[in-house]
Amino acid sequence: MVTTFALMRGAAGVVALSLVALGAAGCSDGEGTPSEAVSSAASAVQSAGEAVSSAAAEAKRAAESAAAVAQDKLAEVKDGVDAKGHGTDGYTTVPVTVQNTDDGTKSFAVQVEFKDESGNLVDTAVVTITDVAGKGTGQGTARSTHKLSGTVTAQTGTALRY
Repeated sequence: MVTTFALMRGAAGVVALSLVALGAAGCSDGEGTPSEAVSSAASAVQSAGEAVSSAAAEAKRAAESAAAVAQDKLAEVKDGVDAKGHGTDGYTTVPVTVQNTDDGTKSFAVQVEFKDESGNLVDTAVVTITDVAGKGTGQGTARSTHKLSGTVTAQTGTALRY
């Protein structure tokens, strides 16, 4: 996101500098007509606009690629969980299972995102699962921080092994 902003800001700077340079060239020596200067400026604006569009498309591809890699990595940690049921106290709970692919004992911090039927984030919780044996699995329970209503699904937001 920051990269996209920097590229867009840089392209906008090119547009502004191009217009100033063309305006100064058109007025300083008297050569060319105002319509030629306007045409050149319009061409520069179009070129800069294409650069901004290209940069935005590249940023989108990079974000989609990063999301795919993150999803693949999260799939290695645990399966997706459907949290349609609610605990007896009105809070949504969901079991979390982690797999330690390392040889040594590790702990995990897993962020669980609770989403409504439209896919909107309505809550998030972090569960820690400590001392999972090498090549073993561990379990924990994520609990929403407030009471949720309707159909709620849960998915891993971030999972860290430490």
